[in-house]
Order: sequence, then C-alpha cells, then structure tokens
Amino acid sequence: MSIDASANRFVCDLVAYEPGKPIEETARELGLDPSSIVKLASNENPLGPSPLAKEAMKAALEDSHIYPDGGGYKLRAAIAERQDVKFSNVVLGNGSNEIIELLCHTFLNPEAELIAAEHAFVVYKLMATLFGAKYVEVPDPGFVHDLDAMADAITENTRLVFIANPNNPTGTVVGQEEIDRFMARVPDHVVVCFDEAYYEFLETPPDTLKFVREGKNVCVLRTCSKIHGLAGLRIGYGLASENVATILQKARQPFNTNAVAQAGALAALTDDTHVEKTREINREGLAFYHDAFAERELEFVPSVANFVLVKVGDGDAVFQAMLKQGVIVRAMRGYKLPEWVRISVGTMEENRRCLAVLDEVLTH
Repeated sequence: MSIDASANRFVCDLVAYEPGKPIEETARELGLDPSSIVKLASNENPLGPSPLAKEAMKAALEDSHIYPDGGGYKLRAAIAERQDVKFSNVVLGNGSNEIIELLCHTFLNPEAELIAAEHAFVVYKLMATLFGAKYVEVPDPGFVHDLDAMADAITENTRLVFIANPNNPTGTVVGQEEIDRFMARVPDHVVVCFDEAYYEFLETPPDTLKFVREGKNVCVLRTCSKIHGLAGLRIGYGLASENVATILQKARQPFNTNAVAQAGALAALTDDTHVEKTREINREGLAFYHDAFAERELEFVPSVANFVLVKVGDGDAVFQAMLKQGVIVRAMRGYKLPEWVRISVGTMEENRRCLAVLDEVLTH
C-alpha cells in the first residue's frame, strides 16, 4: 500500500508553493555563468543586505555554538520601541511567513473559514488547505482588495481575514478610509491580519498599528526580507494585540529565529541610510518600468511595491524564453494570471537588460 493512503488527503492534493527560480539552479540547467544571470523574480533587494547587518552577522557567527535567545529580547525590544507598541505585542518569526502559519495553527480547523482577496499571496490558500479550513476568495476588481466585499463575506465561521497591503503580486494598496470602514464591521470572533511585507516602500502608508494599540484582534506582519535585504536569513515579525500575541507565542517552536538572523535584523533596523537608498533605487526602477510598458502599450498594474505585474500574452512561454537568456522573472499562472509575469525592480543595469530581453522575446 502506498504511504499516500496514510497521509491526509488535503495535503496530498495540495499544489506546492513554487518560489522564484534560483540563480544556481538556472545556471546548472542552462550551462550559464551564475554571475551573468539577472534574477528579478522574488522581489529581493537589489542592493543586497544592510551593511550594518552584515557586520553584526559576522560578529554573531563567533557564538554560533550557543543557542539563540529564544525570546528574542533585544530584537523585540528594538522593534517595540521603533513601532511604538509594547514589548508583549511583538512576535518574531522565521520570516513573516511563519507568523502566517502560526495564525493558522492557532485559529483554523475544518469548521473554520479564512477570507482573502482573489489575487492575494498564494500562501494564504495553501495554509487554509493544510489546516482543512474553508478558503473564501473575494474578487478584487482592478486588482485592488475590495474590503467592503470582504466584510460582507464574514460569517460566524470566519476566523481569519488576510489583507496584503501592498498586495503581492499586484502591487496595489488600499487606503486608510477603506481600512477604517472595514475594521468597524469586523466582529470579535475574527482576527484580521494586515500583511505589510512591502510597507516601507509606501510614501504615505496607512496606520494599522493603531488597531494593535487599541487591543483589536489584529496582527500586522512586517519582514526584514525586502527593504532590509535579509531574505536569506528568514526573519520577520508580527505586531499583534496582546491577546493574539500571547497565543501565537504558545504556538511557535522554541528558538524559531536563529541568532545570526536576530543580530542582522537588529542592526538593519537602525540602518536608515540603506533603507533610503533602497527606496530611491526602487522609485527610479518603478518609473522606468511604468514608462516603458506604457510606451510599448503593454497592460500593467501601476505598483507601489518593488515589482510590477505586466501582461505579456503567454506568461509561461515568456518566462521560459527570458530564462534561456539568463533573465529570471515570475510567471503568474499560479495566481490565475496565465497571461502575466511579475518583474521585480533591480538595479538600473538589471532593469535595462530585463526590458531588452523582454522586447526581444515579445517580437519573436
């Protein structure tokens, strides 16, 4: 008998998450020099890690034989001070993705429902499926979360609502007025998760932490993977009301964030110079792609994050053709957008090469 028969059916039937194709794998498969490959598929920071973080990580390696601070005291205290919340409101995660999983561990079961937008981060659906919960997908006209419709979808079985803001993969954002109106309608048995992985790229971000300070059933997700350039460390955090945070702390594994990651994140939080340089190169890159796509009359979604969604005809074919030339973008079939690709903002040199390869692929 196959071991599959002993496994949970909903796990066996799940389509696994596919991350952006790694540079090393692409180099092996195509016989390319890894240094010649441009990866614009995973919304990574083209400037690399914060310089202050690199120095802190090197120092932390000296004590890598010692278990990390399981409670993450220094990092949580720094985050709490910077975000003007209580120490007890901060929960560290192995990437903000782990906080998503902790929320699902805590609040989902086969009788529960999770609500998200139609084109939101695909991990929400994966997590709902893994915990046997019902996944409620709300249409997002114009690729923007319809918070009124999401509020309408809440039932007595709803336990979690995920609002990715800015949203991945669309790069769109909902404003303060819509958020306030939505929150006024959320009943007490529902936890709202504002996934703000790209928050630092916003010029005028909405204030969701006020709901944490007010003690609402809210968890705000932030990450060091994007603006701080620490994606390889897997370090993120949740800012949750005390009741929610206390339960999440019980659900996490001991030592879920390693010592090197904690040290790097702690230093990165203070590196305002690196953050501003990242914002500057991102603003320049977004303008470059927006102008280029408009000039070529390619349909695209104006973005406020560090990537752009663009319609290219056959997303899979364009992805494969660009891959052969050493440029990695992200095909969007997994998001029910088979005609689109998502392109991360890189350095201007990388952006120009990406556009040149895209032009060549689309004219053949």
